[in-house]
Amino acid sequence: MITLNKLKVESFTVFDKSEFFFGSRLNVIIGENGSGKTHLLKLLYALVHNSFNSSKTRTPRSSKTKQQQDLAEDLINVFRPDSLGRLVRRQQGRNRASVAIDFNKTPYSYAFSFATNSHTEVQLDKLSSKFLPDAPVYLPPRELLSIFPGFVSLYESRHLELEQTWYDTCLLLGEPALRGPRATAISKLIEPIEQVMGGTVFLDNSGRFYLRIPGIGNIEMHLLAEGLRKFAMIARLIVTGTLFEKGYLFWDEPEANLNPRLIKAAAKLIVELVKSGVQIFIATHNLFLLRELEILLAQSDEIPAKGCQYISLYLENGVSRSESASSLSHIKTIVALDESLQQSDRYLNMARSK
Repeated sequence: MITLNKLKVESFTVFDKSEFFFGSRLNVIIGENGSGKTHLLKLLYALVHNSFNSSKTRTPRSSKTKQQQDLAEDLINVFRPDSLGRLVRRQQGRNRASVAIDFNKTPYSYAFSFATNSHTEVQLDKLSSKFLPDAPVYLPPRELLSIFPGFVSLYESRHLELEQTWYDTCLLLGEPALRGPRATAISKLIEPIEQVMGGTVFLDNSGRFYLRIPGIGNIEMHLLAEGLRKFAMIARLIVTGTLFEKGYLFWDEPEANLNPRLIKAAAKLIVELVKSGVQIFIATHNLFLLRELEILLAQSDEIPAKGCQYISLYLENGVSRSESASSLSHIKTIVALDESLQQSDRYLNMARSK
């Protein structure tokens, strides 16, 4: 399996000089609003997406000029800045951002940089020589099944101020379901999700998704609660083989629009996907989800401790700083935990004063 090992960034958005080391299985990015959680998640996605060749050509990589053009396009389409230079950290005068991504296999690693005055140009300082064989998946906080009908063709024919991640994920959602032995193999992974949803997800000939509930019939995705639609997205990506025994999942705020019962189910789903071979990166500030993941990981002997990494981001004088460890208990700065404990103290004090 080809996994992300390390990312080094300098003067990129809110980051000054940061180096991130990743677990081969699960990576949890924690932090307050504005600390760079989503920026880190999107950057990783853009880099992996650039390394994946959708035409299925494995080697060799294209020319340096073409690689630079493709990389700049991915960064602009994922972040949607006015120009590429807007992603350089703000300071007086000109500045230059640099990024280096390392995989566990050297031919896939590369590094690049770009300046404040760059419009659509990057400079590749280290070239990769191979394409990644598996596509990355990016899941935003909201679900995408309800906008799926006609979205791909609309995105391709019109200028929309929407991130490329939505388009990329809708393409993957539209892939045909697996058949044969592999379809049978995914049943263990898909059954718990279908129990949560109460049925199975399917795509009809008109390009609309439905939930087929035994004894009731087909329910339009628009009529389901958004939390259930998020589970339906994962279910669809599993049955198409995109998220099964391979690949990379970048999930921004999995807990968004989920009640505690569904957050527990989401945590279990994340752990099961990790066990199946998917390298997962999630961004969250939800303490309930963090604790649920810790509980499930402690109960599993299939995921080595070194395979998991927690990355805590926090702001210091407007610059994002980071702290990382293989266990949540070893992280000193967790804003979500601090705020939760302070609220507990306030609540107890209120109860005592009555």
